[in-house]
Amino acid sequence: MYSVEWQKRGLPHAHILLWMFDKIRPDHIDSIISAEIPDKQTDPELHSIVTTSMIHGPCGVHNPESVCMKNGNCTKRFPRPLTAETISGNDGYPLYRRRSPDDNGKWIELMVKRNETNVTVIVDNRWIVPYCPLLSKTFSTHCNVEYCNSIKSIKYVCKYVNKGSDMAVFGIADPNANDEVTKFQLGRYVSCNEAIWRLFSLPIHERYPTVVHLSVHLENGQRVYFTDTNAAQRAERPPATTIDDWT
Repeated sequence: MYSVEWQKRGLPHAHILLWMFDKIRPDHIDSIISAEIPDKQTDPELHSIVTTSMIHGPCGVHNPESVCMKNGNCTKRFPRPLTAETISGNDGYPLYRRRSPDDNGKWIELMVKRNETNVTVIVDNRWIVPYCPLLSKTFSTHCNVEYCNSIKSIKYVCKYVNKGSDMAVFGIADPNANDEVTKFQLGRYVSCNEAIWRLFSLPIHERYPTVVHLSVHLENGQRVYFTDTNAAQRAERPPATTIDDWT
């Protein structure tokens, strides 16, 4: 299932959830998802994509005025802890391998704007957003990939994929005034890109396979409505229900 939404700057991005037919084992995660800076000599293309598109911030002490900072802490929980191996987490998401520079982990120098001045900081694997090397090289853009292995994380992802607008407006008004059109316009921001997307009827969300509601009933207990004109026909050939067709 997927859902396309737009940022306040008008840039579209998609939230996609995939259920894998073959279960991914913990020892397979590193071959699919990485949270490390790749070797520049071995794969210069991937190194360029990761260092330009998959670095969070850096924020915190490097940039306290970053948009992700709230009450002195990063809302995205960066920087992440350094770990030598990928291990299972307590919230349904694994702690991806993030090797330190002392353990052959890579690092780069990055220019960060702080107090109207540019400062050079050292960025290591603690600041890398998890990604899939294959997808990153295919699309050459920011593409966050996560592995979910608990019902709590799947419920959250389903909610996140189907979430609505994140803008809210409140105020004091006449209790007898109820202008629903104005409320809707004030509570939602539609960029020009989203407007064009909707005018051309491009797909915004999809779920496959489609979930179909089945009318559950006991065997030979489905409801049949009779009239004077169809009583004999319904008695001989009762209409099929969704659960009968499915079974």
